[in-house]
Amino acid sequence: MKTLFKSSFLILIFFLLASCAPVLRQEIMDSALKNIPPSEIKQNPELYSGKLIVIGGIIADTKMTPDGSLIEAMYIPVDNRGYLVGIDTPHQRYLALFPKESGILDPLIFKRGREITFAGEFIKLKEGKIDDLEYTYPYFKIIELYLWPEQRDYIIYYEPYPYWWDYPRWWYRPYYFPRRR
Repeated sequence: MKTLFKSSFLILIFFLLASCAPVLRQEIMDSALKNIPPSEIKQNPELYSGKLIVIGGIIADTKMTPDGSLIEAMYIPVDNRGYLVGIDTPHQRYLALFPKESGILDPLIFKRGREITFAGEFIKLKEGKIDDLEYTYPYFKIIELYLWPEQRDYIIYYEPYPYWWDYPRWWYRPYYFPRRR
């Protein structure tokens, strides 16, 4: 009985400690700047040039280029462990390059709407377009990247039987249908 209690207590402690782990390596999280919005980087690019910054976002587009995989994303702030906090300042985008030497990011996996957290070195400001609008992007080179699991919404549907039908409870099984986006 005591060994069962001790082992279950140790497993509980392990899961509690694992749930507090950062999404990126600890040494990167300790040395990098966090929550620097792209608007602030655009105002003082010399100040942040070459600095390691942890940033989160929602992917708008992923392209394969000769230099590597280029991600265009909308900025989302992160907490001290790299978890996404929530959108508070809309319309701030950035570009992040995953170098070809490190591998490739498949555009089918890193698709529009997926969430990411990465640590990257700020390189420069880069001109580009969002549809027909001229836009200045902060441009990063990705050092380490975390792709958040895809979230799926489900609709729960119960069989609609009239109230006078007295079926056993096991008959009322919910059906789960994935909601299309």
